[in-house]
Amino acid sequence: MNSCGYDANLNASDAQRLNIRAEVQKNVRESEEAQGALNSLCEWYLAHRGKDSQHDLSQFVSLALYLQGPPHFTPRVKEDELPPDALPIAGFVTLLDRFYDKAQLHAIWERHRPNYAAVVNRYHEPLAKMVFDTDIYLRLQSGGYLGKSFTVYLDFMGDPNETNARNYGNDYYVVVFPSPDPSAQDPLKLPQIRHTYLHYLLDPMAEKHFSAVKRLEPLLQSVKRAPLDENFKTDIRLLVTECLVRAIEIRTTGSKQMAEAMRLQAVDDAVKQGYILTKYFYTSLLTFEKDPAGLRTDYGDILGAIDVKQQEKAASEVQFARASAPELVQLSRLEDRRMLITAEKRLAAGDPKGAQELAQQALDKKIGDEGRALFILAQVAVANKNREGAAENFQRAIQSTRDPKVVAWSHVYLGRIMDMKDQRDAALNEYRAAMTAGADLPEVKAAAERGLQQAYEPPVKPQ
Repeated sequence: MNSCGYDANLNASDAQRLNIRAEVQKNVRESEEAQGALNSLCEWYLAHRGKDSQHDLSQFVSLALYLQGPPHFTPRVKEDELPPDALPIAGFVTLLDRFYDKAQLHAIWERHRPNYAAVVNRYHEPLAKMVFDTDIYLRLQSGGYLGKSFTVYLDFMGDPNETNARNYGNDYYVVVFPSPDPSAQDPLKLPQIRHTYLHYLLDPMAEKHFSAVKRLEPLLQSVKRAPLDENFKTDIRLLVTECLVRAIEIRTTGSKQMAEAMRLQAVDDAVKQGYILTKYFYTSLLTFEKDPAGLRTDYGDILGAIDVKQQEKAASEVQFARASAPELVQLSRLEDRRMLITAEKRLAAGDPKGAQELAQQALDKKIGDEGRALFILAQVAVANKNREGAAENFQRAIQSTRDPKVVAWSHVYLGRIMDMKDQRDAALNEYRAAMTAGADLPEVKAAAERGLQQAYEPPVKPQ
C-alpha cells in the first residue's frame, strides 16, 4: 500500500515508516524485476482501493489477519470463510508473493526487527497494567477463556490516527499504528485496546446467558430511530454488551476525583447515541463495586433485574442524536460470511426466493459486499422476468462495489437488457464496459465479445 500511493498521515507517522518506504523504493529502482512486480501490484491495488483511506486500510487489515506469513502469504481459511471486506481483494495475495521476493522485503524486515522489538517493549508495561486493572475491577481471574484469543499487533506502516479491531469467531484482534508524538492524545491507543479487551471478556458472558439476554429483545424496537449501526438494531446480544462495555469505560475512566457530573454526562451521551441500557448498567456497577463477587457471578443477576417495560418507557423519552461514532470492533461471524455464498448456491439450485431472502438480509444487516448482494437481487429479478428491477439493481451493484467480477457481469447483464429493449447503442456501451472491468476474467470477456458481435436474444424454451 505504501509503495502504491497510500500516504495517509505520513508526516505524523513514526520515522520508521519513512525509512522502510525509502528502502523499498531503493530496492525497486535497482531491479527491473522488482519494478515489474511493483507495477502489477500497484495497478491491481489502485483498481481496488477503498472509498477513502480509512476503508482502504481496513480491508487490507482484514485480509492480512487471515493470511499465513511470508513468503507466500497463503490464506489460512477457505475463500468463502474470509471476512466480507477481504473477499473482494483476495487476489492481491498472488501479486504480493512476487513483490515480496523481488523487492527483498525479508531483508528489510530483518534490518528493522530491532525497531519493532523496541515498540513492543514500549507497550509491554502499560498494556499489562491495563489488563491487570480491568481484571481487578471486574474481579475476573486473568488468563481469559479456553479456546479464545486476544492479540494486539503493532505496525509502523499505517495512519497513526487509525486503530482497527476485529472479532472473528473466538479470535479478537487490535491493529495499532503507534504515534511517535508523546503529546498526542492517547499515542498508544490504550482506550481502543481496552475497549476490544472488554468485548473479549464480556461477549462470552452474553453467549452463556442466552435466555436472559433474549428476554430483552423487545428493546430493539426502542432503538429503531437511533443512529446506531444496523447490527445493534437487530442483535440484542450486541446491544447489551456494547452498553455494558461503555458503562464500565465511563465508570473507570479518569481519576477517582473526576466529577460524577462528568461521568453522568458521558452516560447521557451514550444513551442519546442509542446505547439505551448504559445508564442502567452504570447504576448497577455502583452496587457491583461493593460486592465481593466477580462479574461472572453477578452477570446473570444484573441482567435479570432489568425491567423491560421501564427501559422501554425511558427510551421512548430519549431524543436521539443525529449521528453516533462507529463501533471500533468489527464483528464477522462465520455463518454471516457464508450468507452471500449460500444465496448464490440457492439461486443456482433454482430457489430464487431463498436467494432473495438471504441477499436482502445481508443488505439490511450490512453483511458482506453490498454490491455482491445487489447483484444477487438483480439476478433474482432476471429469473422473475422483472427487467426494470434487474436493471436498477445491476446499476446499484456497479456503484457499490469494487469487485471486478460483480462489476463486469453487471455490465454484461445490462447490455443484454438493453438489447432486449432494442437499445443497441446503449447495449454496446455496456459490453465495452464489461470488457474493461473484466479484462482478467475469460468468461466475462467471452460473454461481452458475443454481445459486441451480435445483439442478445434470450434462449427459447422448448415447447
